[in-house]
Amino acid sequence: MSSEVVVTVIIPTFNRAASLERLLASFTAACDWDRYSSEIIVVNNGSTDRTTDVCAAQKRSGTPLSLQLLDEPRKGKASALNRGLAAARGQYILVVDDDVVVAPDIISRHLECYRCSEFAAVQGRILPGRDPAGQPADLTRLREYNIPLIDYGEEIKEIRGLTGTNMSFKRQVFETVGPFDPRLGPGASGFSEDTEFSRRVRNAGFKVGYTPRAVVYHELDPARFGRTYNRMVEYRKGQSRSIYRNDSILMKVFPNLLANCFRYIFYRALGYRQKAYKTEGRILKCWGQLVGTLDLRGRRKVTT
Repeated sequence: MSSEVVVTVIIPTFNRAASLERLLASFTAACDWDRYSSEIIVVNNGSTDRTTDVCAAQKRSGTPLSLQLLDEPRKGKASALNRGLAAARGQYILVVDDDVVVAPDIISRHLECYRCSEFAAVQGRILPGRDPAGQPADLTRLREYNIPLIDYGEEIKEIRGLTGTNMSFKRQVFETVGPFDPRLGPGASGFSEDTEFSRRVRNAGFKVGYTPRAVVYHELDPARFGRTYNRMVEYRKGQSRSIYRNDSILMKVFPNLLANCFRYIFYRALGYRQKAYKTEGRILKCWGQLVGTLDLRGRRKVTT
């Protein structure tokens, strides 16, 4: 195995020690560590739980993983990712969230996609995992678990954007487009650090691809189930959107808000539960973007 690091895995984490422990165990069980020179960088973003102990125990276990724990005191996932990128030595960067487990061949599958394509960044598949009791998801109510789900079919294809739960990119990409925006993402605005990064990746002329073969399974957290959490999530997505987009309120945001209100009434009347659930989220996203845009404009007026 070459001494040159091929893949750096970056895991930003905040107060999810048990989830992180499961994730690291799944990487330990992966079958492709001996094929590529790889390293894992866990970035602790101010955790107050057992995160440090989990990483220390992993190192003591005799694991084949090259594991490094870094601290990032600046609040937010984007800042944690940037800390990891600054220390990464790999030719390819694989980012996974701390609340997933990975398939045994995840590294091989990401690299395979680069070998057979012109992609500079790759989105892997994100499927529902299990809840704390070990139960799988009810496939008729997938939206109500409020987890990122990415499944674009069985073929490798070009796509527009990345979801940071399971994404990779070449070193050249972040060296060209720069770091993640620390105003965005969990711990800051709440969301969209990956979406904004994707926009810069495409604008720089890089191609983004999807592979169905690089899989992670997202844990099902009961605290995230249902409409209340979904409303909060979508509202904060809208607020995040107001930071990195400059959509017209009159020509785009407000018309989208009205259209989705009408769709919601229609779906509820016909009993389309899942469509109504999704549309309610879109209403809150539009509302969050509207409020966020007006708030930002108000601040600019005050400072000028």
